[in-house]
Amino acid sequence: MRVLVTGGAGYIDSHTVLQLLEAGHDVAVVDNFSNSSPESLRRVVELTGRDVDTYQTDLLDRPALGKVVGSIKPDAVIHFAGLKAVGESVAQPLKYYKNNVVGTLNLLEAMDENECRTLVFSSSATVYGESTDLPLREDTPRSTTNPYGRTKLHIEEMLEELSTSDSRWRIANLRYFNPVGAHESGRIGEDPQGIPNNLMPFVAQVAIGKRPEVQVFGKDYVTADGTGVRDYIHVIDLAEGHLAALDYLSSADGLHVWNLGTGAGSSVLDVIDAFARISGRTVPYRICERRPGDVAESYAHPEKARLDLGWKAERGLEQMVEDMWRWQSMNPEGYPELNPQSFTHDQLAGFIRGVHNGHSQ
Repeated sequence: MRVLVTGGAGYIDSHTVLQLLEAGHDVAVVDNFSNSSPESLRRVVELTGRDVDTYQTDLLDRPALGKVVGSIKPDAVIHFAGLKAVGESVAQPLKYYKNNVVGTLNLLEAMDENECRTLVFSSSATVYGESTDLPLREDTPRSTTNPYGRTKLHIEEMLEELSTSDSRWRIANLRYFNPVGAHESGRIGEDPQGIPNNLMPFVAQVAIGKRPEVQVFGKDYVTADGTGVRDYIHVIDLAEGHLAALDYLSSADGLHVWNLGTGAGSSVLDVIDAFARISGRTVPYRICERRPGDVAESYAHPEKARLDLGWKAERGLEQMVEDMWRWQSMNPEGYPELNPQSFTHDQLAGFIRGVHNGHSQ
């Protein structure tokens, strides 16, 4: 199929682009590169030997987006693009509503006017809020505790209403748990801008010596070691879940929801211990007060995805940490700094193909 991936240069996004290419799909990417690097796509092309049509376009630019979708003529869209920092969303809620909700609305309109109505949406387990009804199932009542989570919930509701109003749409809402790890090559991985918002990249940066210590928020939860437990899923398993959902939608109408998680949890100290053991480095940490809104445990009930999609997470914590440590060791500063805003479309295409002035880079 011809698949358009929004935000395709990002972390989960680039791994999914790689999986799509390896599965034989043709891929086009729309990304404004506000929080990602075209270097990730250049490395995907290097790893797969296949090209990716890339457009530096913001989903908020409705006329430009319409032209791009019209030129791509996709059979399906995988929609990742969006802001995702919880703390920033609390400080700047309007920025999140505008970028995530309005950007999605623009995308849906552009798809509709170009007769493309198959969508895989990157949602999140954050739509379950502070629910302690474990494991979390697709029919667990939804609630949110921050503007980022509310944008995901608003988009889910918008897609539900769209599907109800127009039976031509085929939609998958994929609720991720905690994506971690990297491609086994060590060439692509997570490159957070500034201080990482998530535990595992933060631990990796402490292990490499980039940060002094890990702050462990709370050690008095009712868990095996007193620290919070989360459902971590390898990014390759997650990418494969997108391909399974896309395949399912090729013969299924309506809207479908699936959790993508392992169904088991690892504690904060489990993650720290695994990194110390696999890296051979000391990972200093300090116990701090709990953070408001944190729950003791959160993990998926992934059975619906197994039954419907034939998908399940195959990679455990050890492999998640091994692959993430390989990425961190090979790329201690992440991707090289670039200024994609200065690229013309042709220059961007040439860079991603690894060609500059007619010579391979």
